[in-house]
Amino acid sequence: MRILSVFGTRPEAVKMAPVVKRLAETAGVESRVCVTAQHRQMLDQVLDLFNIQPNYDLNLMRDNQSLAELSAAIFTHLDPVLADFQPDWVLAQGDTTTVAITSLLTYFRRIKFGHVEAGLRTHDKWAPFPEEINRRVAGVTADFHFAPTEWSKQNLLREGVDEAIIKVTGNTVIDALQFVAQQDEPGEVKDLLETLGIINNKERKTEPPRLILVTAHRRENFGAPMEEICRALIELANPGNVEIVYPVHLNPNVQEPVNRLLRGIKHITLLPPLDYLPLVYLMKRAELILTDSGGIQEEAPAFGIPTLVLRDVTERPEGVKAGTLKLVGTESRRIVAEAKRLLSDKGAYAEMSQAANPYGDGHAAEKIVRALLSSQNAFM
Repeated sequence: MRILSVFGTRPEAVKMAPVVKRLAETAGVESRVCVTAQHRQMLDQVLDLFNIQPNYDLNLMRDNQSLAELSAAIFTHLDPVLADFQPDWVLAQGDTTTVAITSLLTYFRRIKFGHVEAGLRTHDKWAPFPEEINRRVAGVTADFHFAPTEWSKQNLLREGVDEAIIKVTGNTVIDALQFVAQQDEPGEVKDLLETLGIINNKERKTEPPRLILVTAHRRENFGAPMEEICRALIELANPGNVEIVYPVHLNPNVQEPVNRLLRGIKHITLLPPLDYLPLVYLMKRAELILTDSGGIQEEAPAFGIPTLVLRDVTERPEGVKAGTLKLVGTESRRIVAEAKRLLSDKGAYAEMSQAANPYGDGHAAEKIVRALLSSQNAFM
């Protein structure tokens, strides 16, 4: 069985890495990897961490590239890879432009397509943009849907997908976290926390400050919403009993407002994008996380860290229902109020931090590969 795994961003690479590793260890499978490098630098960090050597590297990242330009580049550069390898299956994860275009190309060439992390929906095509439509496109073309939860499976069933081609696997990000948690804590994280006085500060006579980790970069938050988020961070930093750490995405639509509003503000530390390993360890050390990221909504609950989601809707309602996440939108007043409540109310904090993680047991990749192998005869 020839299987091609295609991904282009850091979150995709993190979630596909356990699948790629499992495929490489499986007898009877010829596995190859193609990266579009939709996000070059951030992707490479994960490839190094998981020791993945792509067989095909399309290297498509360009500064300020439009979605149309990126889509056209994926169409023209990925199609020759499919012609060369002639896979039986192509796997792609999630909801990026890479996923949507890959799924269409497999359809054009009548190649079977497996969608990892299938069935996530907000039912609002503009939130998140363009991810909601990307994953719906992938869902229409998919021959096998690997749903992370029962809720995502039900979404697919409501859309008329045959239950026989849906497999609930858990989320592969939990597999990835278990691997990363076995690595040593990076020195850069220890140095940062010491500098901020959070750890190993013997001269401090008061309680060490509490770490708030922030990630915010989604397209629908560009412009006024991003400025609202920044204003909330300024207010949260003002009392001086917290330290806010914000690794800033490279997109100019994030860099410009964040640096203009937050650079030089006391108790706010702006960092370049972090490798996945130090980001995971900062999550583990954080008291509170503010994010509009999809992946962190799944990762933070694994560490018991209360997470405020800087979005109005989420395709991961399992975390909200379980109590590990709370939607707060992007209005600065509400972000500040909810963050201060968690930091001051021990009962509210404990309720979120002790909630059960609904996203799996760390065996998702194994279940995906087993399902592909068992389905081989059914799809012949």
